[in-house]
Amino acid sequence: MRTLTKPRTSTTDMEVTSIRLERELKDKLKELSGNTGYQALIRDVLWNYVQQKSGNYRPQFAPSDIRAFIEAIAQKDEICVLTGKPIPESSPMRLGLTTYGDLVPVAAA
Repeated sequence: MRTLTKPRTSTTDMEVTSIRLERELKDKLKELSGNTGYQALIRDVLWNYVQQKSGNYRPQFAPSDIRAFIEAIAQKDEICVLTGKPIPESSPMRLGLTTYGDLVPVAAA
């Protein structure tokens, strides 16, 4: 899944903040972050959270991220995660099962 995270900012333009993490959590973050570093991963997670809570978050998927489709009827207005097209309430749509196990709205073909 591709997320809409904030573009990278130079570390010289960032404010230093101290946060206490359990050793196990920090180790897991380091493990998951790979070459990007755990601090960058934490920033991405926090930006995603802020975008979700502010209503500006829209996950983006590639067709290769969808494993299967289920025919459905939109119960509320939705946005197709592949095309960005609106899917009006009560319209036919598909639910795409992603490789991550999520069901996401997809415009009907």
